[in-house]
Amino acid sequence: MQINSNRSFKLLSLSLALAAAGCSQSSKEPLSVSERPPQVSPDDNSFFGRFPYLSHRKSKPNNAQYETVWDRLLSLYALPEINNERIDREINWYLQHPQSLISLQQRAEPYMHHILDEIEAKRIPGELALLPVVESSFVPTAYSKSAASGLWQFIPSTGQEFGLKQNSWYDGRRDVYASTKAATSYLKQLSENFNGDWLLALASYNYGKGNVRKCIERNENMDMPTDYWSLNLPDETYHYVPKLLAVAKIFANADRYHIPLRHIPNKPYFEVVDIKAPLDLSKAAQMANTPINEFLRLNPGFSRWCTAPDGPHRLLIPVKNAPLFKKNLAEIPYYERFNSTKLIAEQQEEIIAEANDRKPEPVVAKQPAARYTSLVPTGGFASYKVKRGETLTSIAKAHHTTVQNLRSANHLGKNSVNYGAVLKVPPAAKPNGNAVMLAKSSRPSETYHTISKGDTFYNIGQRYSVSPKELASWNRITLKTALVPGRKLIIKGREQQVASSSNSLRLVHYTVKKGDTLTQISKKFNVSVSDLKRSNAPALANGLQTGQILKIVADSSHSMI
Repeated sequence: MQINSNRSFKLLSLSLALAAAGCSQSSKEPLSVSERPPQVSPDDNSFFGRFPYLSHRKSKPNNAQYETVWDRLLSLYALPEINNERIDREINWYLQHPQSLISLQQRAEPYMHHILDEIEAKRIPGELALLPVVESSFVPTAYSKSAASGLWQFIPSTGQEFGLKQNSWYDGRRDVYASTKAATSYLKQLSENFNGDWLLALASYNYGKGNVRKCIERNENMDMPTDYWSLNLPDETYHYVPKLLAVAKIFANADRYHIPLRHIPNKPYFEVVDIKAPLDLSKAAQMANTPINEFLRLNPGFSRWCTAPDGPHRLLIPVKNAPLFKKNLAEIPYYERFNSTKLIAEQQEEIIAEANDRKPEPVVAKQPAARYTSLVPTGGFASYKVKRGETLTSIAKAHHTTVQNLRSANHLGKNSVNYGAVLKVPPAAKPNGNAVMLAKSSRPSETYHTISKGDTFYNIGQRYSVSPKELASWNRITLKTALVPGRKLIIKGREQQVASSSNSLRLVHYTVKKGDTLTQISKKFNVSVSDLKRSNAPALANGLQTGQILKIVADSSHSMI
């Protein structure tokens, strides 16, 4: 016991001496920020090293007693203290760019409590809760050149391995709730694969388990150490682990590094609500009395205007708004949850895409065999899952479009594409005017049209290829009856059909200019205002904003400004 007391006294004396030395160095030469990461001098190394890794570590019996998520985070730190020049270089860079750590705290606020819940549930080191700092800067829609996506940057194949669905409606890699569960499970599995060595597990998360094993075997064959710091790794992985350890050390010593910590209460930010069936996202945001931008920040996994028809049937709702949302959800009639005509049409487009994936040539009906055949135009977007050995060039050729169109539709910065990725395939460059036949019906079909502001018997009739008189007759009204927005009209005998253009189509990304209106933009590209709204929902829920980027499928003969 006496030996331990003497050792503690010596360590305390050394810490006090170092702190005093730090106070005497009131002025230091500014470090260069021209490189990433900058060089660190020996003086800088001693400066960084004098802060203990877990100086703020706390111990409380119940995590609910922690006031902030940062207090709780530090209590879960479990990695050994490491002083290494590579970590110090990363600390140096972050201290030269403090705003990056400040802004990412704001982005992390909705997610940190859930992440810490999963960290505790899996019994893994708390430092891993900060991995999204390195992976995505806490941007849930982040997408890398290697097709990795989400807070935790899963590539398509690994995402599928851990149960993250990916289709044109939903990408589980962007789903904060699902991807956090998957990432913590994956990290725990990697640690077990490397006998509890978390640094090798982290390197594997970035570089791949097989690749890290090869590096270890290479060192073993040369009779060299096989710890993380001794491995010959590619540049990204070489810096990857030091970055995380640097961030963890800064957050553990935020006051000493003069990094302000945002006050984020140690309370759930969102509640997971089971919605049981598809729901329009704009309508859901209104039901939750939540701004659409905040709503989408909590639910970034959904790719279209509506939750995915095949699930998951859940939404993340701010805790304070959850009771109101659940009350409104219980009261809304099923048929008002979404535009059923639009949903059915888009599901049919998915069926076409799957059929065309299995067969090189789609089945084309030049003349429908029955009057009430259900048709869907070939001009809409389809989804396509990349097979081994395929390139954007081969995919574009197979779908009668261009590489540029594929790159624009999928925000790709290069011509290569990863196996397993799900691509949006824009309309064919040369539509033939025919539609793909999905199904035949021996009797007239029936659907409903929800009246919108500005609707008339004439334009509704044009949309469904029926006459105004037929509309009035089916609904037992006259042509003089006022059309009230929100009410539904019965449409008998036909499904909605959209005429395909004889000209080639092209996906345009248009940046909204000051003074623009939807009407002006629609005229510029010869598309309808309703089509513009459909293509860009729910982004237009709060109106048109200068600087917004709109997706427009336009005739190539029109302006591409």
